[in-house]
Amino acid sequence: MLQAIAHGILLALGLILPLGAQNVFVFNQGANHKSISKSLPVIITAGFCDTLLIVLAVLGVSAILLSLPALQIAIYCIGLLFLLYMAISLWRTQPNGVQTYRPMSAKKQMSFAMSVSLLNPHAIMDIFGVIGTNGAIYDGGDKIAFTVATAGISWIWFFFLAIAGKIMGNIDKTGKYITILNKCSAVIILFVAAMIIKQLFEII
Repeated sequence: MLQAIAHGILLALGLILPLGAQNVFVFNQGANHKSISKSLPVIITAGFCDTLLIVLAVLGVSAILLSLPALQIAIYCIGLLFLLYMAISLWRTQPNGVQTYRPMSAKKQMSFAMSVSLLNPHAIMDIFGVIGTNGAIYDGGDKIAFTVATAGISWIWFFFLAIAGKIMGNIDKTGKYITILNKCSAVIILFVAAMIIKQLFEII
């Protein structure tokens, strides 16, 4: 069981550490809100979405997705639209004066977090293609331990990102760096969208 836990932790860290749309969005929301409690909607939503995908992947749903090109194309197209909308929203979001922000509402945080988690083709393929295939080697208690360890890393990481963003937000007294962060986040998400377009053409 310890081997399964260690395997899940290392695998999750390898997948979640690289900079992506999901990580950027969680960090961004931590920086844009005055307290961590205001960022809980994005943390909890991202955590639940990752947990759902991990459980489905370990249960074998990944094999179904990877065998249906039409479903992959649909996920890519829907995810692309959400990412473009999110990039535009983040680009336009700016601090409204010193220490006064216009952060996203809880509902908008949750909808955006769901889009970068459930409709991000890269995240889905990573979780289903990597975690799903690795989880298939375990059975019984080891499979449960692997799943819990993998999902647990996601939750810890999202809290860490939001706290790190909050620290940056506290340092930024003028809103200048938050504005730069918003625009950098938008550019990164557009880059991810461009990669999705490239992969979409390869599938088609």
